[in-house]
Amino acid sequence: MYQRKEALVDKKYSGSCLCGSVKFEIEGDFDSFYLCHCKHCQKDTGSAHAANLFSESARLTWCKGKDLVKTYTIPDTRHSKSFCLNCGSALPNHFEKSGFIVVPAGSLDSIINIRPDAHLYVSSKANWEHDLDKIPSFEKLPNKSSNK
Repeated sequence: MYQRKEALVDKKYSGSCLCGSVKFEIEGDFDSFYLCHCKHCQKDTGSAHAANLFSESARLTWCKGKDLVKTYTIPDTRHSKSFCLNCGSALPNHFEKSGFIVVPAGSLDSIINIRPDAHLYVSSKANWEHDLDKIPSFEKLPNKSSNK
């Protein structure tokens, strides 16, 4: 069951990268949760869209591996991606000047009880990203005989 964002006061979330070398905590509320289909987000996730949580008031604390966090910004854009130098996992971005943070939802180990607010840049959706709810679903990787 999803709760409204306003009910998530003084929350603390934990997250990590795939290899476990980087761990972090987010303390505070998320202001928004967007699924972005722009070409930059498709490239940096290798998927149909990015799923990012945004906050202007939450605090990011690196608990382990801060020295392994690399941030890349596409020149002449505001598009930045932070990632683990060991495994490449997406990690939170902290914009020092504004205090604004962007947290890839999949990097969190904690459960979040909010739903995305909106899809962004839908005009850039991947051409194969339609009617996905109509294709078969499996609980785990199917064996070859069940995928015919």
